[in-house]
Amino acid sequence: MVRIIALLILLIPGFLAVYGIKLMRDMVFGNLLSPFPFLWLQFLTGLLLFLIGLGFVAGFILYRDRKRNKVQVRFQRK
Repeated sequence: MVRIIALLILLIPGFLAVYGIKLMRDMVFGNLLSPFPFLWLQFLTGLLLFLIGLGFVAGFILYRDRKRNKVQVRFQRK
């Protein structure tokens, strides 16, 4: 049950990151979506969503690996 909850917690930021990539891709091809008045604002929103989602997933993996002592010396807690 705990693994399913952890998977669900990781899926939400993962979907945010995927949506951020979609927003950036649409900006490159010139497709302006409805809530955004400018293409550059759409791109910045997509970049922000992507970085937040990627950072959360990467932090979760780093935290898990630190608990299991599977990281390099420079990433270990002092």
